[in-house]
Amino acid sequence: MFGYIDLCRLFLARMQDAGHGVIVNVIGASANYLDPTYIAGSTGNAALVALTRALGACSLDKGVRVLGVNPRPVATDRVERLLRERGGASPSFSLGRPASVREVAGLILFLASPRSSYTSGVVVDIDGGLSARHTP
Repeated sequence: MFGYIDLCRLFLARMQDAGHGVIVNVIGASANYLDPTYIAGSTGNAALVALTRALGACSLDKGVRVLGVNPRPVATDRVERLLRERGGASPSFSLGRPASVREVAGLILFLASPRSSYTSGVVVDIDGGLSARHTP
């Protein structure tokens, strides 16, 4: 969590001096889906969501947008290893699969692009609709 805070401070100051910029924090869906077996991670992610929203609300005055992305789950080596360790047992994935890295990267690129220039202070869940099916 403090790494995000330190980097946001550093880059936000530089971007504000330049009069423009975009920060997209990749956080994690455990911010919204609190897991009693992952208390430290859920707490840290929830704090990063709050940081992103607060910075995004006040940074626009100096031309900087701050946004966040909460992916859940993503087909990375780590997730595939965890699934193998669990004997192939998978959590319920929307669309029958985790998100691809390319899908998450596409959202990040869109949010950072001029096509999303009216967006700041929001955190977008990319979870295949899981958040729409269940309340946090």
